[in-house]
Amino acid sequence: MRSKLLTCRHGFSTREGGVSQGIFAGLNLGASRGDDMENVKENWRRFGAAAGIAADRFVHGRQVHGATVRIARRGDAHAIDEPASWDGADGYVTAETDLPLAVFTADCTPLLMQDPAAGVIAAVHCGWRSTAADIEKNAVQAMVSLGADPGNIRAAIGPGIRRCCFQTGPEVVRAMEALVGPCPELWQEDEAPGKYRLDLPGVVKRRLVQLGLAEDNIDELGVCTMCRQDLFWSHRAMGTARGSQANIIAL
Repeated sequence: MRSKLLTCRHGFSTREGGVSQGIFAGLNLGASRGDDMENVKENWRRFGAAAGIAADRFVHGRQVHGATVRIARRGDAHAIDEPASWDGADGYVTAETDLPLAVFTADCTPLLMQDPAAGVIAAVHCGWRSTAADIEKNAVQAMVSLGADPGNIRAAIGPGIRRCCFQTGPEVVRAMEALVGPCPELWQEDEAPGKYRLDLPGVVKRRLVQLGLAEDNIDELGVCTMCRQDLFWSHRAMGTARGSQANIIAL
């Protein structure tokens, strides 16, 4: 899947088109889930080809649902079967050409950003904990440090769990409102007592606007990973017995 706003090479993966079998059937791009590594490598070759990106080496890390964003350089790229570029990073920014950035998701919101004028890109893993810790701000600030202008940044919010399926406790709603202010239009009470349904992609979009992005420069793909388990892996629905999507961008 692609965004209509980003002009650089990029892609949001689905389960379709891969060679993995069993619980990983299809295009599993996660190397640490127990899948055969040769299948994972072939899946990356296919995904990269579909996105127009040579994905034999790319920037990736062990994601911890934190707010750390790293500025990536040429030497930070690794093959999928090599150790990750960083331990404990959930976002990456670069101004270098032919240096792909990738984050993994299976319900959390993937965010790809580009300033086409400055030649700066970002890939960000926006779970609710990362968002509560303001990883979006850290990513935009890292892009600005490389010459980007928030008014020129284009953002694509990819497939993730949406309000229809994202059941949370009140503490999550409170954390989101502490970040972006009162947002009753982004959550609703659930049928289960004391539970709520949260529009996490909507929170991410609102935060990006607060950080200076133009609303017209934000593309939300609008697909729920939990609703579409035929097309995506969903951690909430499947637990750990599943594959992973990946989301990639390159200049």
